[in-house]
Amino acid sequence: MPASTIQIYIGYDSGEIVAFHTLCQSIIEHASQPVSITPIALSGLSGVFARERHTLQSTEFSFSRFLTPYLSGYKGWSIFLDCDMIVQRDIAELWNLRDQDYSLMCCKHDYQPKEDLKFLGNTQTKYEKKNWSSVMLFNNAKCLTLTPDYVNNCSGLELHQFKWLENDDLIGSLPLSWNHLVGVYVYDPAAALVHYTEGGPYFKDYAACDYSVEWHKYFNTLISAKNGIFVKEDTDLVLV
Repeated sequence: MPASTIQIYIGYDSGEIVAFHTLCQSIIEHASQPVSITPIALSGLSGVFARERHTLQSTEFSFSRFLTPYLSGYKGWSIFLDCDMIVQRDIAELWNLRDQDYSLMCCKHDYQPKEDLKFLGNTQTKYEKKNWSSVMLFNNAKCLTLTPDYVNNCSGLELHQFKWLENDDLIGSLPLSWNHLVGVYVYDPAAALVHYTEGGPYFKDYAACDYSVEWHKYFNTLISAKNGIFVKEDTDLVLV
């Protein structure tokens, strides 16, 4: 029997394009099963997502991420990931944690950010269940509330705090290793998924952050190829 395809949706932001593609590369390098990767990009949501950008919104996919069940036809399971991440282990390990008892599964962080600003001067918002929605396993058939109309009109906190579920008992727990918050948790080389929540190494101010070497490993693979266009020399890209 062929391996099932792992459905992955990744938030796409025009200010973090390189982050999106580097994350994709990291997933592909480790995947032991076929993966289907779909960017949740505003340009592809015309007529579906019409919500105006909020002043506290730090990414273009802050709210559109919750369209994942709709985009999946409310069938099967889907993984959602923020784009500012790399995956260091087989994504099938995360996929295999699916539990039909739950409508949604995520890493249940227990922290409040200390800083007031994050990458590009964006406000660091503080609320209950902070960063729970940055990695989500959706049991799509149990997320019928998340229609385009609902996602377009309900409050941001209602979405990110999962108020659209009947109760929190429907939220399953994933190991924190699958959403290791850089700058929040102590460096762990074995982290399965690294999340540059405060700012990734593709931003000048975070060039030397934890896991910057790991990020560049996948980035360098992404831009190098036999007879390719680019070569890497020190830290600069040079046309050949």
